Amino acid sequence: MSEKRPYFVHESAYVHDDADIGDGTSIWHFTHIRERVSIGENCNIGQNVYIAPGVVIGNGVKIQNNVSVYEGVTIEDYVFVGPSAVFTNIKIPRSAFPRRDHYVSTLVKRGATIGANATVVCGGTLGEGCFIAAGAVVTGDVPPYALMMGTRAKLMGWRCECGEAIVFNETTGQGACVACARRYFREKDRVTRMRERED
Repeated sequence: MSEKRPYFVHESAYVHDDADIGDGTSIWHFTHIRERVSIGENCNIGQNVYIAPGVVIGNGVKIQNNVSVYEGVTIEDYVFVGPSAVFTNIKIPRSAFPRRDHYVSTLVKRGATIGANATVVCGGTLGEGCFIAAGAVVTGDVPPYALMMGTRAKLMGWRCECGEAIVFNETTGQGACVACARRYFREKDRVTRMRERED
């Protein structure tokens, strides 16, 4: 009888022995977790997901069905990756000219959302709390809290940590979420969260 693990792996999934899986994480049907992968605590890895060697995934991450996370991708805490979203790791792929020594890294920062069927072309950083709309094609860096839509993805607005819209005063640059009232400051195309002062 096998030792009880502090995380769940469905019987149809395959997890390499040296993968590091955090407590409370669930790995579902037909998923393949390769060697040297690190997955944090309380993650949900959906059905038919492939995670390549050396990938690092933080805590509280949700990866929906049919996603491949290729070598060179790093995903920080509390990122949501929608169903059938696509990551790449080579700029100019050719079957006849393998470029395994030319993988290009991608960083997805804390709290980002990547919508269903979105494509993230390698080499960029997706900023904290950004929101990539379903079907968007991202080809470069994304500012924190930016809403990116279309192919090629363009900046279409700003999203709060909770996902709702941020409305800004164009004169002062200060803004607030329409739902939860978290406060932000915008300077050109850069948005930062305004933390409440502790008494």
